[in-house]
Amino acid sequence: MASRSIDALVREHTSNRAAFIAKEKEKRHDYAYRQRMSPLAVEAAKVVREIRQIEKTKVWSNAPESEDEVYPGMSFTLAKDRMEQTLLWKVVKRMPKGALLHAHFDAMCDMRWMCEAAIDTPDILVSVPQPLLTSQDYATAAAPSFKVGEASSDSTSITSSSYQPGTFVTLSSQITDSNREDFINYFVRHTTISIQDSLTHHNGLNDIWRRFSAVFRVILGISQHVPFFRKMVRRVISQLAADGVRYVDIRTVFFAPENPEDRHKGAYDILAAFKEELAAFKATPEGANFWGARIIWTTLRIHNREFIENNMRYCVEVYKKYPDIIAGFDLVGQEDLGRPLVDLLPELKYFETLCAQENVTIPFFFHAGEVNSDGDVHDENLFDAVLLGTKRIGHGFSLYKHPLLIEEVKNKNICLEICPISNEVLRLASSILSHPLPAFMANGVAVALANDDPGILGQGATGMSHDFYQVLQAFDNVGLEGVGDLVETSVMFAAFEGEEVGVVKEGMFREKCLNELREEWEEFCKWIVEEVKPQIAQL
Repeated sequence: MASRSIDALVREHTSNRAAFIAKEKEKRHDYAYRQRMSPLAVEAAKVVREIRQIEKTKVWSNAPESEDEVYPGMSFTLAKDRMEQTLLWKVVKRMPKGALLHAHFDAMCDMRWMCEAAIDTPDILVSVPQPLLTSQDYATAAAPSFKVGEASSDSTSITSSSYQPGTFVTLSSQITDSNREDFINYFVRHTTISIQDSLTHHNGLNDIWRRFSAVFRVILGISQHVPFFRKMVRRVISQLAADGVRYVDIRTVFFAPENPEDRHKGAYDILAAFKEELAAFKATPEGANFWGARIIWTTLRIHNREFIENNMRYCVEVYKKYPDIIAGFDLVGQEDLGRPLVDLLPELKYFETLCAQENVTIPFFFHAGEVNSDGDVHDENLFDAVLLGTKRIGHGFSLYKHPLLIEEVKNKNICLEICPISNEVLRLASSILSHPLPAFMANGVAVALANDDPGILGQGATGMSHDFYQVLQAFDNVGLEGVGDLVETSVMFAAFEGEEVGVVKEGMFREKCLNELREEWEEFCKWIVEEVKPQIAQL
């Protein structure tokens, strides 16, 4: 029998290889999405793929005269300015982005804007740890503190050598043309993770979380002041809408008032302001196509049982007045150092029992797996989150280490809220290239992209474009097709009032939103083919 030629053997291997790869791709979460793409969408994806390949060579490679190390998927904080000059960035900025499912309200605004808005809010007070006499003082002083109230009439300015550190004075009265820029830079320095902080991964998670948590201690004295909160709501939703986001579930920390007679204030006033500002925005031309926003009530996982159960009772009380605004419940804070869900079971079961007794439905949307560990009690938060019936998992970074859990997440139709830039800056992944997002997609897990804390982490904008760019640029197997699936998944799992998360029912709001999104996506693809494609020749 004559032996087969080498060419024939190579052809056979090549054919088997193609079939093997194609078979694996059938397991991807975006496989069904790709199968129903229109010819226009297929052409648009091809255009984006070509842009990406050209820019990998021309933008993301070292120029002969440059000593800078530049490559696709490099550290976000070093890549940000360069990415914003690309044609791919222009495409991502224009892209419909569906729903934002994981973002913390206090950390969503650009911190320069936040400082300027605080200066323009009359009853915000500031204290500093030393007199601020020179530009050097502003550049080196420890963090300021803020609160709401009236300053003493005889208080001394923070710019006076006789200022007593820690004394609260009216912020607006401290700012002049001569020190305004210094003060804003001082504020931004203490409320933004620096490039150096984001790059020093060898210092570990606890180090960056100390820096991260300190930011919230600075801004908490401002953000829950209702007049200022209103400004933030207007800023956040208008910027999201401008970036192509149509809906947002926002996580916000609430505190139960210490005095029982104040229980009708606090969260009631904040949610009333949220509802009013949202309605006012939707009545404007820029907000006409905005689907809406809800709040996931959160409390800090580090607190004791008495504190958390009191907070839960307050949540249920407030929910009865604002069921259209409160979407669910979560616990926040660093998982590695906070109480794990297994330790919080008495509180969580108490909450379930309380909701049943009060005849209310407040689902869980747990943070879980935002760790680098494997098999410790914090990594195992993922198991408890699934057993407790969470509708979505915030981050879920360590899920890729658990094959059975992956199958259970798929079987229970649970969505991961993935925040790649946050995971990089907070030292879970060294860069987008080492993020498990493509593994989740390849294993058929539902994934929605989110930006987590863009005001603090370096994005410099409230929107989602930076996270989408990172994913689109980094992974060959994602492409515009995979990104389209991420966007649709976000709408599938948005916490629309009165609808089950992850389920589409005929004639309901989710179906309407999905249909609108698909029409918008086709228009976006048409724009790519007709207006962006001709620009490729200029790259």
